[in-house]
Amino acid sequence: SDLTKANELWDQLLRTKAEMENIQKRNKKDVEDAHKYALERFVNELLPVRDSMELGLQAAMDSVDVDKLKEGMELTLKMLVACLDKFGIEVIDPKKGDKLNPELHQAMSLQESDEIAPNSVLMVVQKGYSLNGRLVRPAMVIVAKPVSTPDPETSGGTQIDEQA
Repeated sequence: SDLTKANELWDQLLRTKAEMENIQKRNKKDVEDAHKYALERFVNELLPVRDSMELGLQAAMDSVDVDKLKEGMELTLKMLVACLDKFGIEVIDPKKGDKLNPELHQAMSLQESDEIAPNSVLMVVQKGYSLNGRLVRPAMVIVAKPVSTPDPETSGGTQIDEQA
């Protein structure tokens, strides 16, 4: 009968709805687990860097051999760079003369320069970083501006001071 068919369809709808809710819950848990696992992998890669820094600090307390300290710091930095590379963290380090890119660089100040074109990077104050192509921190830069020529009207060169 029609009533039996309607009840069957209603039951089927309720089962489908329950199944969809279960799928959503599983997907949410899978995403949470993926984030936790990725963070755990990152931490496991980062721990040897910390260990190396602690060993280096301990060695610095025991001796004053600058060459060994430098060698240890270089090794630790190499470990850190390898760890960051493994997780898609890239350095944004523009070279002197590169055109200012507002998407990757943040201009800290302007400085006159006749060495490079205006609106170009004169100096990097702090490197920037991206994570899998997404900007995490822009590179902080000083940007070149044209050298201004003194204006005889305002420079007081050969003009007579009217207040004298």
